[in-house]
Amino acid sequence: MRLPKPLPPSLSGPFLISEARDLGLSEGRLRASDLRIPSRGIRVPRLSGNAGDDGDLTARARPYLELLPDAVLSHTTAARLHGMPLPASYRHESVLHLAREPAKPAARRRHIRGHRLALRPGDILSPLPGIRVTSPARTWFDLAGVLPLPALVAAGDWLVSAHGRSFGYPRQAVVALNELQDFVAELRGVPGIRTARFAVDLLRSGVDSPQESYLRLMLQKNGLPEFRPSCPLLDGAGRPVVWADLGCPEFRTCVEYDGEHHLTREQQLRDHNRDLLVRELGWHQVKVSSGDMRRGSAWVAAKVARGLKLGGWIPEG
Repeated sequence: MRLPKPLPPSLSGPFLISEARDLGLSEGRLRASDLRIPSRGIRVPRLSGNAGDDGDLTARARPYLELLPDAVLSHTTAARLHGMPLPASYRHESVLHLAREPAKPAARRRHIRGHRLALRPGDILSPLPGIRVTSPARTWFDLAGVLPLPALVAAGDWLVSAHGRSFGYPRQAVVALNELQDFVAELRGVPGIRTARFAVDLLRSGVDSPQESYLRLMLQKNGLPEFRPSCPLLDGAGRPVVWADLGCPEFRTCVEYDGEHHLTREQQLRDHNRDLLVRELGWHQVKVSSGDMRRGSAWVAAKVARGLKLGGWIPEG
């Protein structure tokens, strides 16, 4: 079998047929077996991966945006580009979400999910040449019509998270919490507005992982006192000595989420020393694992409630 002629280096990723023709490629070469056809007018070299790969989302999206110059990447596709945490089912979608203004028909192509959105000028960013994407704030708002509430809060917590602890690097918020609250408050008559307004009030700054967001919501759902993310545990001089994943200063109880990295020998030694410090500071610590989380919110809340009771908390009723 005769091997296809090598493609020009500029066509190593997804490309438009018009680009290939401009470079002199024949119709026969564009039908060769080493090229996939994800949608009309687009070709993808098979060596560049399958349609669901997230290795270079911008490379996958660029040809569609060139074919639809009035469209913008939105919803979970925009969230992935911004780096927002998403449930596993959305992290490697084979489809791209493209939005156009309401006066235009929604995009209809293979591997495309079309939307119609009334976007303001500030709702659209161009982080790279040829790439148009909804802003982080607008993307989070649009996720309100897609994600379950806990996942929506986790994505929002990631957006607004900021801290300057005594260890590690300070973290700047992608969107300040008050700015995101103002953004949602300004929208009127937009689908998903009720969910977004409810969810934005649940967001907290200082969260380090989606699991911490889910854990905080579990405790809140079961009527426990509020736990603050990235809570400092102070010594007698008022200096932060330990930073808890979640803390309730009123009842001197903190909660730590133990992920997989806590299973290493080195981390277990650090955790042991940290546990001693927590006790010396007069706090009650509860550790919650992924196995606890899988048992559900009632199980987790009951486990944390035992620590709260040691701190003097009395459940109502």
